[in-house]
Amino acid sequence: MNILITGIHGFVGSNLVVALKEHHSLYGLDIVAPEKEGVMKTFSWKDIEPVSFPMRNLPKFDAIIHLAGKAHDTKNRSAAQVYFDINTGLTQKIFDFFLESSAKKFVFFSSVKAAADSVVGDMLTEDVVPAPVGPYGESKIAAEDYIKERFILPTTSPLGYSSLEKEEYPRRSDKRVYILRPCMIHGPCNKGNLNLLYNVVRKGIPWPLGAFDNRRSFTSIDNLCYVVEGLLTREVASGIYHMGDDEALSTNELIALMCRALGRKPHIWKINRGLMEFCARVGTLLHLPLNAERLRKLTENYVVSNAKIKAALGIDRMPVRAEEGIVRTIKSFSHIKVNN
Repeated sequence: MNILITGIHGFVGSNLVVALKEHHSLYGLDIVAPEKEGVMKTFSWKDIEPVSFPMRNLPKFDAIIHLAGKAHDTKNRSAAQVYFDINTGLTQKIFDFFLESSAKKFVFFSSVKAAADSVVGDMLTEDVVPAPVGPYGESKIAAEDYIKERFILPTTSPLGYSSLEKEEYPRRSDKRVYILRPCMIHGPCNKGNLNLLYNVVRKGIPWPLGAFDNRRSFTSIDNLCYVVEGLLTREVASGIYHMGDDEALSTNELIALMCRALGRKPHIWKINRGLMEFCARVGTLLHLPLNAERLRKLTENYVVSNAKIKAALGIDRMPVRAEEGIVRTIKSFSHIKVNN
């Protein structure tokens, strides 16, 4: 297949290149265009402008993977409009190009944060009514809405076609669109939130929230690449799919895994929950690092169901276990520290 990948030089894009380059011809679309092993050529966003791409000698793409976007700024320093300009605006541009192109499959990387900032109940499924909080999730759900409005009628099932619609839009009836909502993606050399927790453990700082036994889902980059290749090469119905590893892990388990990778004994303090909640309320009043909102984020449950995507791919389990993927990621942190 000829596959166009936006944001190809990012963490996920780089891993997809490694996973797909042996069997497919890969092309990039990015704001930078350095040479990359396994990539035939990287185009600029101007190359897909409506006034440009008919005149350009672009390959005939079989599939488009849209990764480009502005990541969630956990420090809330980014202006809200920037999220909409990038996460929504670029999605609109590349999806319009997809509809006019020969490509038959479109994979959009959204986020579970487009569905919910907090999980109500046991786990987050695709049936949830989206209620994003903040510009990151709101910009992602706006992008999802644009795709659905352009691709389906409101009365049809999610990203499906009615017989009338097939007659009205025959050139779209053979296209497939997948909206992926992964939870926290991790993998070797990915400096995300896991790296922040790793630095706390590496410095020997005790973890004081051991009394909160929360559960969180993660997405191993290996599992993610496996799913994307499955969507590209198998007959899978268009739809919205949540993505995560099979097992959820607690923060205490994460810390234990990190200490094991470092060859250290974990220091997990199970301080009374009521006392920690009181300290967090005081922290809110005094603007301290540990406040009520941060305590909630550090201790909440956020379990994401991957049952739908596994059923769509016809598999019983993901190829990489959650613990195995986390250990690979943690060991890469240790390797980076040693080399630096």
